[in-house]
Amino acid sequence: MRIDCNAFLGAYPWRKVPGTSPDALLQALERTKIDAAWITHLPSLFWRDPTEGNAWLYDTARQETRFKPVPTVHPGLAEWEQVIGDAANAGAPAIRCDPLYLGLDPTGGEMRVLTAACGAARMPLMLAVRLEDGRQRHPNDHVPELPAAAVRALIRSDADVRLLVTHADRAFIEEVHFGSAPEEARRIWWDICWIWGPPEDHLATLLDTIGPERFVFGTGQPLRLPETSIAKLDLLDVSPDKREAIESKNVRELVS
Repeated sequence: MRIDCNAFLGAYPWRKVPGTSPDALLQALERTKIDAAWITHLPSLFWRDPTEGNAWLYDTARQETRFKPVPTVHPGLAEWEQVIGDAANAGAPAIRCDPLYLGLDPTGGEMRVLTAACGAARMPLMLAVRLEDGRQRHPNDHVPELPAAAVRALIRSDADVRLLVTHADRAFIEEVHFGSAPEEARRIWWDICWIWGPPEDHLATLLDTIGPERFVFGTGQPLRLPETSIAKLDLLDVSPDKREAIESKNVRELVS
C-alpha cells in the first residue's frame, strides 16, 4: 500500500499549476499506483481565514474514498478550536497550520496553544518548511521558510504532540533530529518529497543515520511531480519491509 501524506487541491496564486482538480489528482494516483492521498485545500494557505476552504475540502473527500482531508487551522482567529473538533468528526488524519503563511510567529503563543490542543486531541499537526524552491518564487512571494528552531520549540512545548513536517531537506532534518532529545525526535515524522536521492543519496544517508521509522511517503503534488518521490524509493537499496514502512506503515502509526 502507498499513502501520499502531502497532496494539494486547488489553484496556486503565484503561477499556473496543472493537475489541481480532484479528477486530475485521481488520475495522478492511478498513474503512480498511490492508494490514498491526504489532501489540503491549497488556496486556503493564502487566505486571511484559511478555514473557509475546509467545508469544500470535506465535501470533496466525502465523494472519493481515496482522499483524506487535512483541514487548515488559524489559531489566531476566534473559535479556531472548532476546527479540531470538526476534523475529528470528519475522520481527518491530521490538522495543518503553516504559521508563516498566516503571519504568525512560529514559536509564539498562538502556535504553542495550538500545539497543546493537537496533543490533547491526539491529532497530528502538519506544517511545511517551504512550498517552492526559492529560486523559482514569484517576486511578491515573501513568506520565509520555517526555521528548524521553530520545530524544535514546538515539539518541546507539549509532551503529547506529534508533528508531521513536510518539504524538509537533509540539513533541516538533521538539525532538528540531532538537536532534539530522543523522546522528542520520536514524535516527529518527515515526508520525503524534498530530500535528494541519487547521486547525492541524502535519503539513503538519513535512513541509515536516523532510521526509516521517522520517514513517510509524501509527494507535494501538484506543486511537485509525484513520480519523483517514487523514483527515490526505487533507487534505494532498501529491504521490502523498510520500503513498506516508508510508504504506508509509518504514517498509519502516526495516526494510531
